[in-house]
Amino acid sequence: MRVGGRVVAMLAVGLGVLTACSTATGEESLPVPTFTESAAAGSGAGPTKIALPDDCASLLGPDDLGALLARPIGSTALRTIRGVPEPSVGRTERIGCRYSASGQGGGNTLLDINIGRYGDAAAAKRQWQLNTNAERSDGQSRDLSIGAAPAVAVERGTETVLAVVYGVDTLTFVLPAAARAPGAPVDRLVDLALRVLPKDGATQPAPPETSAPPAPASAPSTTTPPKAVSPVAAAR
Repeated sequence: MRVGGRVVAMLAVGLGVLTACSTATGEESLPVPTFTESAAAGSGAGPTKIALPDDCASLLGPDDLGALLARPIGSTALRTIRGVPEPSVGRTERIGCRYSASGQGGGNTLLDINIGRYGDAAAAKRQWQLNTNAERSDGQSRDLSIGAAPAVAVERGTETVLAVVYGVDTLTFVLPAAARAPGAPVDRLVDLALRVLPKDGATQPAPPETSAPPAPASAPSTTTPPKAVSPVAAAR
């Protein structure tokens, strides 16, 4: 019996060692998941920065534009240019996004997007009207609506322009004829605007709340109280 007890104890110890070795080996073979800083930031529901972005790639990535223009992956470059405020017209921010061909024979501009942010929607629309009136002077223009956003398309021999006012922002898309974008130029710019506007809108401040008008004062009651009924009349 003592021998049997020792055998059982030894087997238990041996199984424990095997289990420990097996577990350690398994842990070494399993890959440890790692997350990049950008992925970790994207996984959290952090608030969107209420300002024009520092990098135009957050509005339209270079490879996204390349795909729309039927270009190979990695053949489109992007440069973000931050402008200065212009208090005289109510502009608080401005960025320019220049997409160009990269690689051998690159350098040609494929698309320009210029975005101006204003103190309020009225200032943005006022400047948009001035800009579009100037653009109409030397090209064929037509009025469009991109969702609820008014827009003007102007076609010239060298380029096609789409000017949009959206909330407190003005957005101008310029597609050079040399970019040789597939399809009609205006249709291509409208497609681009539909992709950019929602992302731009997420960076805009919330519109001011309009206070509800006060409820009208109720008219004084003119109801006369019922007359007392005599016991004789009530019996009738």
